[in-house]
Amino acid sequence: MQLDTQFVRSQFPAFSEPSLEGQAFFENAGGSYTCGAVIDRLTRYYRQRKVQPYGHYEASRLAGEEMDEARARLAALLGVATDEVSFGPSTTQNTYVLAQAFRKWMGEGDAIVVTDQDHEANSGPWRRLAEAGIDVREWRIDPESGLLRLEDLEHLLDDWVRLVCFPHCSNVVGAINPVVEITAAAHAAGAFVCVDGVSYAPHGFPDVGGMGPDIYLFSAYKTYGPHQGIMVIRRELGELLPNQAHYFNAGVLYKRFTPAGPDHAQVAASAGMADYVEALAAHHGIGGEAGARGQAVHDLMRAHEVELLQPLLDAVRDRNSVRLLGPEEAGARAPTVALALNGPGAEAAAQLAKRGIMAGGGDFYAQRPLGAMGVDPEKGVLRLSFVHYTSRAEIDKLLNALDDIL
Repeated sequence: MQLDTQFVRSQFPAFSEPSLEGQAFFENAGGSYTCGAVIDRLTRYYRQRKVQPYGHYEASRLAGEEMDEARARLAALLGVATDEVSFGPSTTQNTYVLAQAFRKWMGEGDAIVVTDQDHEANSGPWRRLAEAGIDVREWRIDPESGLLRLEDLEHLLDDWVRLVCFPHCSNVVGAINPVVEITAAAHAAGAFVCVDGVSYAPHGFPDVGGMGPDIYLFSAYKTYGPHQGIMVIRRELGELLPNQAHYFNAGVLYKRFTPAGPDHAQVAASAGMADYVEALAAHHGIGGEAGARGQAVHDLMRAHEVELLQPLLDAVRDRNSVRLLGPEEAGARAPTVALALNGPGAEAAAQLAKRGIMAGGGDFYAQRPLGAMGVDPEKGVLRLSFVHYTSRAEIDKLLNALDDIL
């Protein structure tokens, strides 16, 4: 089955927006276009239901129902229980709140494992636990490939390790880490697992329940939705950690790690992401339960991305003036391609902008992995990132523009 990109693009108002006409979007790792279903829900909420939710009057009742719908439908796509899904203002803040819960729960001498492959949002809050006497151990990437090796993690695990934190996919290396195998190794050592899924989830909602991590975090504004952080916290861990919310919310799992009140409208609009997945499933004749439909859509998205990604990797990997970070095979990575050039990445991005290519240059909060691979974070990289709504014509346009500037 082939992904119908014409139908896909019809679901995103950006592709019919006159101000964006003639430009190809290749900075999706920084934030995706928003699908029409999310925009429609957000507009309806602000027009009809912008009241305190969960009251007895109609507008309030409907507002609360939409918020509950978003949580339930996203949980079904992710393969977890409804109350194991929480919303927060951003993944960075969600991670910070979780780190404070672990700070209270862990004792001096206990250990956590972090990586130097991470975006700083997942690494930084955990590293700060060293201030409380917690042993922070670094699982280091291979400086040439940028990959994490499972055998290196196993050398760090012992009876003191309480938590292992790693990315599902790095926002500059692009390699897809084997979550199931890493989680199994950590669990065998008695540790919980936190996965940063921000750079992976835009390529299809993962089966979090099937993969097995205890925490999985991603950002809705990168998965075609509003600016919300979404976190899965499995029940065993969520009830074990100390409550970080109002004391009277301690008994509600999805409220325990959201100290501030949620953004009602954006939570409600998040159901539009599930609407979009359902629309893709229906259009492509995919049936079954919600989770199965979601995984089939995930596979459609990935197959399309892999097909478009390999020509880009082939075009850049043999250039003397370019260092491709991460795997050279499309099936082993997400379509987030970081290139270390002779000059600053931002300058290359500016040159591409003149040719109708919207891309990014800089360090992308990934100073640790760049430094570990010998790339000067001050110079940064050119990052070219796309998702399933990218067309073959846009890839061709990108390749032609790269020929001009490299």
